[in-house]
Amino acid sequence: MTTRSPRVHRAWFIAAAAFVALLAAAGFRAAPGVLIDPLHEEFGWSRATIGTAVSVNLVLYGLFSPFAAALMERFGVRRVAATALFVVALGAGGTVFMDATWQLILCWGVLVGVGTGSMAMSFAATIAARWFVRSRGTVTGVLTAAGATGQLIFLPVVAALAVSDGWRTASLVIAIAALAVIPVVLLVIRDRPEDVGTTAYGADPDAPAAAAPAGRTAGRALSVLRSAARQKTFWLLAVGFAICGATTNGLVSTHFIPAAHDHGMPQTTAASLLALVGLFDVVGTIASGWLTDRVDPRLLLGAYYALRGISLALLPQLLSGSVQPSMWAFIIFYGLDWVATVPPTVALCVRQFGDSGPIVFGWVFAFHQLGAAFAAFGAGAVRDHFGDYAVAWYVAAGLALIASVASISVTRSGKRAVVPVT
Repeated sequence: MTTRSPRVHRAWFIAAAAFVALLAAAGFRAAPGVLIDPLHEEFGWSRATIGTAVSVNLVLYGLFSPFAAALMERFGVRRVAATALFVVALGAGGTVFMDATWQLILCWGVLVGVGTGSMAMSFAATIAARWFVRSRGTVTGVLTAAGATGQLIFLPVVAALAVSDGWRTASLVIAIAALAVIPVVLLVIRDRPEDVGTTAYGADPDAPAAAAPAGRTAGRALSVLRSAARQKTFWLLAVGFAICGATTNGLVSTHFIPAAHDHGMPQTTAASLLALVGLFDVVGTIASGWLTDRVDPRLLLGAYYALRGISLALLPQLLSGSVQPSMWAFIIFYGLDWVATVPPTVALCVRQFGDSGPIVFGWVFAFHQLGAAFAAFGAGAVRDHFGDYAVAWYVAAGLALIASVASISVTRSGKRAVVPVT
């Protein structure tokens, strides 16, 4: 007698719960731009001081990602995700009681940085790698898009609450939202398919279950880095993703509004255009995931970066006091391309590094954030020195073309590079 398999595989419920968790984690990442002015007005803190907390947040968001992936191997995805959401809630709620800048850095920078870093792209990569063989790229795209979707949902809510009820109410709403998702994570998410007597979606039912790596969490993350760093593939992916961060979060996200304002465009108009980038980002990332399941991810990355470079080279000619059709075209394209690079990058990490792929991707993502931090500073220095951003756009265009070449240069072999567990 055979047992009839369920119509909907358990993996899809896991992915849905992960999507909801990522939505909540994205909430506080939508807050900085809205809360900077209220904090400045109430406490008199300089924007540079508030920006320090944001910088700490960004660095920890990137650097904690590989360690979070190792924590998921050691303690399980469910426990780490639930703990991360609690830490986000603690950081968001703790800001309500702060009256000193060190408390801002602790709550907004350290706690929220570590919490959201634990729920960053390595979390999505781990869920996709463990629970999906078929449709892995699509799922990675959907989970990656959850960050953009979360910001689209929370940003207008946080802004409205900050204006009508004050920034403390906005922070409490984010904290409550993060806490509300914890039961969903604990009840639905399971660490591995074999924990519930099934296999990954699309996997061979007779395939042996992968053994969970043992060892110290920090040691595991660092040993994976040491081994991966000996291979050219890792550095090609890391360089490409560093340039990805530089040309998105570091340059466009940080400097597009002041650059447009330099050309006479109202800041509110420029901000609305940037919000549209986030909207098209959702579509582009999901589509990229679908393509990753069907097209060589090296070629996808090469195309994404090359087209991004061309668009950045054209941007100085598109900026003006009003929004022309050419600017609409740039916004739509850049939105579609914004994090479309994530699904093929995750696919290459898993293909090349096997079960260590999520941790390797965590380190690659750390380079993404370092590239973003460098570009955020560098573009500002360019503006101060030359009086406009033109050089920054052209340099970024050249870097994007380098990323395109690096991506195509990744070995085509599907053989997994063995990363020893220590």
